[in-house]
Amino acid sequence: MAGVFKVMAFGVHALDKDDIDPAFMAKLAKIATAELISSKEFNSDWQRAATSLLVAIGSHLPDLMMEEIFLHLSGTNSALPAMVQILAEFASTDPLQFIPRWKGVLSRILPILGNVRDTQRPIFANAFKCWCQAAWQHSIDSPSHFPLGGDVMSYLNSAFELLLRVWAASRDLKVRVASVEALGQMVGLITRTQLKAALPRLVPTILDLYKKDQEIAFLATCSLHNLLNASLLSETGPPMLDFEDLTLTLSTLLPVVSINNDSKDQSDFSIGLKMYNEVQRCFLTVGLVYPDDLFLFLVNKCRVKEEPLTFGGLCVLKHLLPRLFEAWHSKIPLLVEAVKSLLEEPSLGVRKALSELIVVMASHCYLVGSSGELFIEYLVRHCALTDNNRGDLDILNKRVEMKIRAVTPGELRTVCEKGLLLVTITIPEMEHVLWPFLLRMIIPRSYTGAVATVCRCISELWRHRSYGNDMLSECKTHPDIPTAEELLARLVVLLHDPLAREQLPTQILTVLCLLAPLFPKNVNLFWQDEIPKMKAYVSDTEDLKQDPSCQDTWDDMIINFLAESLDFIQDADWVMSLGNVFAKHYELYTSDDEHAALLHRCLGILLQKVNDRAYVSDKIDLMYKKANIAIPTNRLGLAKAMGLVAASHLDTVLEKLKDILDNVGQSIFQRIMALFSDSFRTEDSDDIHAALALMYGYAAKYAPSTVIEARINALVGTNMLSRLLNVHHPRAKQAVITAIDLLGSAVINAAETGAPFPLKRRDVLLDYILTLMGRDDNDGFADYNELLRTQAIAISACTTLVSVEPKLTVETRNHVLKATLGFFAVPNDPVDVVNPLIENLITLLCAILLTSGEDGRSRAELLLLMLRQIDQFISSPIEYQRKRGCLAVHEMLLKFRVICVSGHCALGCQGSCAHNKQIDRIVFGNFSKLPSAFVLPSREALCLGDRVIVYLPRCADVNSEVRKISAEILDQLFSISLSLPRPAGSLISSEDIELSYSALSSLEDVIAILRNDTSIDPSEVFNRIVSSLCILLTKDELVATLHGCSVALNDKIKQSAEGAIQAIVEFVSRRGRELSEFDISRTTQSLISATVHASDKHLRVETLGAISSLAENTSPSTVFDEVLATAGKDIVSKDISRLRGGWPMQDAFYAFSQHMVLSVTFLEHVMSALSQTPIVKGDAYRVEDSQVDNNIENGNLQAAIFALTAFFRGGGKIGKRAAEQNYASVLSELTLQLGSCHSLANSGQQEPLRNLLTAFQAFCECVGDLEMGKILARDGELSENERWINLIGDIAGCISIKRPKEVQNICLVLTKSLDRPLKYQREAAAAALSEFVRYSGGLGSCLEQMVEVLCRHVSDESSTVRRLCLRGLVQIPSIHILKYTSQVLGVILALLDDSDESVQLTAVSCLLMILESSPDDAVEPILLNLSVRLRNLQASMNVKMRANSFAAFGALSSYGIGALKDAFVEQVHAALPCLVLHLHDEDAGVRLACRNTLKRVFPSMEIEGLLALLNTQSFLSDHRSDYEDFLRDIAKQFIQHLPSRVDTYMAATVQAFDAPWPAIQANAIYFSSSILSLSDNHHILAIYHAQVFGMLVGDLSRSPDAIVRATCSSALGLLLKSSNTLSWRAVSPDRSDSTSRNHDLESTQNQQIQTET
Repeated sequence: MAGVFKVMAFGVHALDKDDIDPAFMAKLAKIATAELISSKEFNSDWQRAATSLLVAIGSHLPDLMMEEIFLHLSGTNSALPAMVQILAEFASTDPLQFIPRWKGVLSRILPILGNVRDTQRPIFANAFKCWCQAAWQHSIDSPSHFPLGGDVMSYLNSAFELLLRVWAASRDLKVRVASVEALGQMVGLITRTQLKAALPRLVPTILDLYKKDQEIAFLATCSLHNLLNASLLSETGPPMLDFEDLTLTLSTLLPVVSINNDSKDQSDFSIGLKMYNEVQRCFLTVGLVYPDDLFLFLVNKCRVKEEPLTFGGLCVLKHLLPRLFEAWHSKIPLLVEAVKSLLEEPSLGVRKALSELIVVMASHCYLVGSSGELFIEYLVRHCALTDNNRGDLDILNKRVEMKIRAVTPGELRTVCEKGLLLVTITIPEMEHVLWPFLLRMIIPRSYTGAVATVCRCISELWRHRSYGNDMLSECKTHPDIPTAEELLARLVVLLHDPLAREQLPTQILTVLCLLAPLFPKNVNLFWQDEIPKMKAYVSDTEDLKQDPSCQDTWDDMIINFLAESLDFIQDADWVMSLGNVFAKHYELYTSDDEHAALLHRCLGILLQKVNDRAYVSDKIDLMYKKANIAIPTNRLGLAKAMGLVAASHLDTVLEKLKDILDNVGQSIFQRIMALFSDSFRTEDSDDIHAALALMYGYAAKYAPSTVIEARINALVGTNMLSRLLNVHHPRAKQAVITAIDLLGSAVINAAETGAPFPLKRRDVLLDYILTLMGRDDNDGFADYNELLRTQAIAISACTTLVSVEPKLTVETRNHVLKATLGFFAVPNDPVDVVNPLIENLITLLCAILLTSGEDGRSRAELLLLMLRQIDQFISSPIEYQRKRGCLAVHEMLLKFRVICVSGHCALGCQGSCAHNKQIDRIVFGNFSKLPSAFVLPSREALCLGDRVIVYLPRCADVNSEVRKISAEILDQLFSISLSLPRPAGSLISSEDIELSYSALSSLEDVIAILRNDTSIDPSEVFNRIVSSLCILLTKDELVATLHGCSVALNDKIKQSAEGAIQAIVEFVSRRGRELSEFDISRTTQSLISATVHASDKHLRVETLGAISSLAENTSPSTVFDEVLATAGKDIVSKDISRLRGGWPMQDAFYAFSQHMVLSVTFLEHVMSALSQTPIVKGDAYRVEDSQVDNNIENGNLQAAIFALTAFFRGGGKIGKRAAEQNYASVLSELTLQLGSCHSLANSGQQEPLRNLLTAFQAFCECVGDLEMGKILARDGELSENERWINLIGDIAGCISIKRPKEVQNICLVLTKSLDRPLKYQREAAAAALSEFVRYSGGLGSCLEQMVEVLCRHVSDESSTVRRLCLRGLVQIPSIHILKYTSQVLGVILALLDDSDESVQLTAVSCLLMILESSPDDAVEPILLNLSVRLRNLQASMNVKMRANSFAAFGALSSYGIGALKDAFVEQVHAALPCLVLHLHDEDAGVRLACRNTLKRVFPSMEIEGLLALLNTQSFLSDHRSDYEDFLRDIAKQFIQHLPSRVDTYMAATVQAFDAPWPAIQANAIYFSSSILSLSDNHHILAIYHAQVFGMLVGDLSRSPDAIVRATCSSALGLLLKSSNTLSWRAVSPDRSDSTSRNHDLESTQNQQIQTET
């Protein structure tokens, strides 16, 4: 709704008068007022928008709007405040239309004012304020039509009284504030009488609000200002208030001046400034009526010594002085005295106000004479203030009662500087006060900070001078003005800081140029020429800030300026007078002030120009006494000063230094303090030794080169220098190191000037430096920054010493490198300390490279040694270390190229120069007559391949500077390599050379782009660099690059690692065909190592992509072999399931499986790896299982299985397509491996089987064979022999059904696999083939091949293979079985005699199967052989064997006809006893088989009685008693119909007494007893009766089996009951008793047997 109202308000306001529709406006007004009335809220967004709409309507139709508002102006209306607010906004917006209608508004508002609630009173009060402001605006805009009649005045007076007496006294602060605001606007509209009567109540009410916050105080001040204007400046009468009545008001207002803004908020600052202005207007109003009284009031308040009052009084005086100048003119002396009394006021706020007042007084010429100089000096004193010396002001602000804004020394200084400049430039009358008084302000120590401002004022005075050159002559008339020597000594030293505020050096130089006529004449022209140059140097401070050496350069310029000035003066007395002034000026500077150090040097250069030895000696002593050598800058200034003096007075300086060194710690005070404090002794000794070392160093530096050799040798060769090394403080160490550096520099300078000499004990000095730059654990006050500075100085000193003669030894060089290279790892902060350290280190490395080595080859070896030590920083994860390393390498390569290749000297000179001659003499002295091949390094010596792979990742770094430098490094490497001589036997065509230079040119173009255009795409640049390197690298270098890529691919910076991977891929893609088998293997190992160590998953994937690219572009089998070998090692040595980030080799398998080109190749390779198993030499067909174990131990088999799993699970569509294409080979191999893994499982190694099953499952999922997967999940881990063979059979059956088209290919693979050396693999192949044969009906020739292979392998050494082959043969589809029946029966016949029982059992089972469909002509030739072999198997312990052999024998009866009938019947008679005995076998299956067999063979015997038995209960029942009945019945038939066979039967039956089965023994006992009991054949009885009877008696007492004993008892009964008595003759009498004794036992056993059956 708020947005709608805003849009409507804007539209209404924008309408022209002609477009106004009153009716429509009325509707809009009613809508807006209805919305306002409907809500109890006030001042919400939409209400304000509705208000804006009504105000916009009122601007066109005010009466319409007001009528709508008036309808709701009643005391009970909740929308009353909103209506009043609308009227207030309308008045503020359009006073000209509101004021004529004001009377109507007041007439409706006044009756309800008394009933307004406190919460609504601020709204009404604000409305009255707006209405009164509108009235004032109307009077200004239309004074002739100001309709303020009597009724309006009456209404206003009533409202005024209500607001004053009731609302202004409310307890609610908001009501009081709003009421005072309204009263402040109404005081100008009410009658004079009413105003005068209201003053006693209104003024205290307003003043009471000053106790509140700043915003309320401002509102009160605005109302007070209106009140003062109305009561004091009325045109209708005299002032209504006397000054005495105003005293309280002014006293209240005065501290308010000091309430300035404390908050940084801009709105608060605006309020504070507005209030300050309002207060000043109040005072001005009073001052216009009572000027004298107000002046005295303010002056008295300034003298009260209360800071708020003093500050306020000064501010008011400053404000009113220009405005009441005429009225206060006579009060000038009083004002000056008052200001003088405040000059020592400590408050910075008061000082600031006082300074501003002084400037205002100066502008009105109040500053004259001595008081004027006093006030100017006051300003100068505060121009010298700094934030550091605030404590010296002794400022106490704690007793301030009101909150006063804190004034900083910087603000006070700024006010005084601007004030002093303003006085100087804009007030000509002040010239006589300022000049030459300002010259006196230059010298005092306390005014040092104001010199810049003073000098600028002097320059301005000179520019605006009114009496020309008389200014300088006037200086001479004032005895208190400083002399020329004093001014020069002071100003030259103050030049020290080139970056000083207010452009101090420029101001000083300008003043010196202006004051030049005060100095000796000769110097004037020199200064006119030199000073502009110095001013130009310090003019651009921003450039100076960027130059870290600007301070030293500027100090040197000052010293040179002074030296040349002294040379031009040529007045010894004046120079010595200047020296005396310099000596006096030591009092102007503190010892820690850097100006004191410059003062030392100024005095030193002056003494250099003096020839008086005594004067020089005296001043040297003074310098040393005045110097505080505990301050490093002071110590350094003293040392440089001594060096300057030594240039002319070396012996004098050395004598002084010798005295100092001899007296170290010798004073009585030092000895006493050393007894009580080790720290005092250490610190004092450190300072002295540091100072002495520096003084010796600078003495050597500045002394003439022709006289320093003996002195340096004396210093180094004796123990004098070693005495200076016992220092601990970092600054002291720095000083000693600097001194050694200066000694080395002196030796170098001497060589450059033609007086070379070697530095003795140089290696000892280096060791001193390295010792001093180390951290001293016993030194607790050494902070980190100072340590870094020490090390930076030490490295610089090492560079100096390395550069002097004699050459470094290898031990010393290595020692220096070991001690310094670690600084590349120093943290980057603080930058101003660390950067010089790194720069010095790089310079040192370059110096070592340039000054070491005997020839190019040795220098190349040294370069490589140093580069390899820097490699750790090149590949650091920390950006600044990489950048430093690259910078160092680049600089070293530049130096190496210059000195070894280009013919330049180390300093960059070309052609014949002094440096080249020196280097030739030093480095190549012994090789001058040798060809360049013996002097220059070879390309191979640079090891470019190793170097390229180190720097190439940096070309893809995240830091643009590192990228650029690394590209330049590669450019330098190949530029150098192409410049070096090639080996004599190398054959390089001109085309190759041209290509190399073209590639190098392209690389240089890229570098040029990097230098000029930083916005270029880094990837494009990197691609161009890699393309160039592909051409520039030789084959051997490329191989080295690839071999060393592991570290680069694992670069700590991801972007760089990605770049390295990209480069490797590019190298392999473009030049992979050049790699040998060994190179490919090594490269693969490197890439695998990178993959293993890759912590980032993306980088690992990219690295695997590089491996894939290598395989694709080179020899994939070699790559795959390395990957599988690594995987195998991991499997054996690691727990790959717990590797952090996953197993890298599995990711490699994934990558291969997803590769469009490699997926099929990789799958075939893995299959090949699985099929290749170690074979024992000389016995290819008899592989022990231990070979499989060995294969497991090295992990090859497991690696291949894991590879398959990963391939099938991670290959996606590409992997699935490859698996489908190789379905037959994959399935065959997995099936074969099932055999191997089951063999391992049987030996206790379950893990391979689980992994293989996982791979098999993955294969099933990949190709969509879900049914096969279920089979594997169900029976996969069953390790029993038959179970896993059955599993393979189930798998084969599933495949035959689901994928019949794949069967032939699978069978072809498996038939070949039967020749494998591993037994279990042959078994697996046989198991699969035996099942596939069943579904080979449509395979044709393949079936014939399978049958041939199966038949061939029935003689396999593995029994499992034999029986599986046989099982497969009998499963030939029925449409083909007749073709192979004879062949199969021959195999069965052979295997019936197999040594393995399982094979025999399979043969019997298969015989049963084949006989069902075998033709007669196939069986007849082997019928008898089969019968004989089956009879042999019928006595087998194996239950199934017995059952199947009996059944098979019965099946053969179908073929025992015709010519073979008699022969077969003979076989039946031979087998009949066994059949009868096993008719009641322990196993039901055997019993059933025997029963069926008897049914089939009895007809061939042609005995009716036997046939009749087949249908009896005794034959068909399994009960023991029935069986015994059957035995008696069949015995009768045998005796009756086959008496000639009984003997044979009895013989076979008696043999069964020894059968292993108790039941068969019992059956034989009862059967034999039945025959004997029924037979009357005396021959039979004579042979067997005694034998059987004796056995029965023996077994009855000795057999452990109850059934045997019970049967023996029954059999004895049969024999005893028999009518044949011959047996009694054969039995001895003693055995009859035992027989009778056992009669009772027989009955008991019979009961037991019946119970069991």
